[in-house]
Amino acid sequence: MKRKSYGRDAGLSLRMILTGSMLGLLYVVFAVVLFQVLNVGLIPMVLIVVGIAFFQYYTSDKVALIASGAKVVERDQAPELHDMVERLCAMADLPKPKVAVIDSDVPNAFATGRSPKHAAVAVTRGLWERLEPQEIEGVLAHELSHVANRDVLVMTVASFFAMLAGMLTRFGLYAGMFGGFGGRNSNNNNSVPVWLIVLLVSVVTYFLSQILILAISRYREFAADRGSALITGAPEHLMSALQKISSEMFRIPQRDLREVEAMNAFFIIPASAKQRAATLFATHPPLEQRLERLSEIAREMGRPV
Repeated sequence: MKRKSYGRDAGLSLRMILTGSMLGLLYVVFAVVLFQVLNVGLIPMVLIVVGIAFFQYYTSDKVALIASGAKVVERDQAPELHDMVERLCAMADLPKPKVAVIDSDVPNAFATGRSPKHAAVAVTRGLWERLEPQEIEGVLAHELSHVANRDVLVMTVASFFAMLAGMLTRFGLYAGMFGGFGGRNSNNNNSVPVWLIVLLVSVVTYFLSQILILAISRYREFAADRGSALITGAPEHLMSALQKISSEMFRIPQRDLREVEAMNAFFIIPASAKQRAATLFATHPPLEQRLERLSEIAREMGRPV
């Protein structure tokens, strides 16, 4: 099976191109406005932006593992989990990622890493204890599809300027409170303060980019579900896993859910007892839509559903 087949379809690819183009246009406008308003030299601004981007790019996987409390485990610590990952990687023609375990009762999993050669797949203790082996394989195949499609890299690049806009929003607020950031204009006291322009532009950019980024995130989940079905050849296993994970959320104490909710964008299903509706601000598609698409794939494969 070739990597390019994972979760790809014409409709999804078109939506990704359109969303990415809109995001790129938004960031170009954002950068042009800030260059004009702040009157900062191009070279210093580029150096700052590139420096932050490189830091985010090379540390994204480590930050995700640390934030989730995941511990990388060797084969002797989790032999069955390693066997599953190795078998799926062989089927998917992928290099084996690092394998990590999260000591949490919340059933979930995620993948991170800037490329297939620099990736990690993590599962929670709750997932391992609650799901059947074939269901766990369906979940792992979903996460490996994220790795194969370089989703972490895509989301890192897509979210970079949103992060920068968020930072400038806070700087603009501080400047407004303390009178800095060009807050006074000696030549024209009636002119709009620079900090206010930066604040407004940054807020609008952040808001719009978050909507587009979340749209990309939802599309990537559909693609990873499809990739899992193609790798395992058994979409019904992922369907069963998704239903179990979703239902088990209602049995998890709210305190445990809050401890891991910062990883919701990475998880296969958000760590929440409440079913998340199909809104502009949802990180994942509704479970019903995911199950419906997997059912269609199963029928195409002649699999029972």
